Amino acid sequence: MILGDFGTSYCKFLDLAAPNGGPTIMATKELPKGLRVDLATGHNGKRFADRYINELIALARGGETLIRDEEYVLLDCGSRDIKFIKYQNGKLADMGWNAECGASMGFTIELLERYYDLDYAHLQVPEQTFSVTCGVLGMSDIFDAVISGVPVAEAVARFVKGIAINAYRFAGSPAKLYLSGGLCDNPLFMGSFPCQVTPLGRFVLLRGLEASAATPSSDSEPR
Repeated sequence: MILGDFGTSYCKFLDLAAPNGGPTIMATKELPKGLRVDLATGHNGKRFADRYINELIALARGGETLIRDEEYVLLDCGSRDIKFIKYQNGKLADMGWNAECGASMGFTIELLERYYDLDYAHLQVPEQTFSVTCGVLGMSDIFDAVISGVPVAEAVARFVKGIAINAYRFAGSPAKLYLSGGLCDNPLFMGSFPCQVTPLGRFVLLRGLEASAATPSSDSEPR
């Protein structure tokens, strides 16, 4: 059985039949024509799969698989949107999905790094920040700051910190959170949260699909 997490910018796959095989990743724009998987989640998942699971369900099951705490908040920051799940006493207590104020945050962070030829691993977390509620619209703060004399690297760092704080508040401002998604590999983003952060990496939703494949239920829906 092949599982797929079809994101806006990147897709992740796991072949359960492959001996000792781990997850793989591919840019969405490079997906081959005619690709099919058995079970999928993600923004584009229904186009490529026989059965589909909602992203929040996949995130919740991935969290149950990877996290041993009875109470926790798991935040997924994707290229297109942000979403979270909250557990209390071992049970799902709350969840949220934001594709409006969280619009294109991950995509914009990656775009800025390439455009300005920056390396987030070498940028310090700034003291100041921008109030960023939309990745696309928030870029105007960067341009205004640069015009006023702020170095480009500093302006972009303020933007990234603003995105992290916005995501943190959306998740309920917890004292501790687990983070899912490609931004787990971004040291500047990770260090910009005003709380303890534990990164789980890019493949949390795949782990949720794997758990769903092991215990099929009505949570999955036909294509």
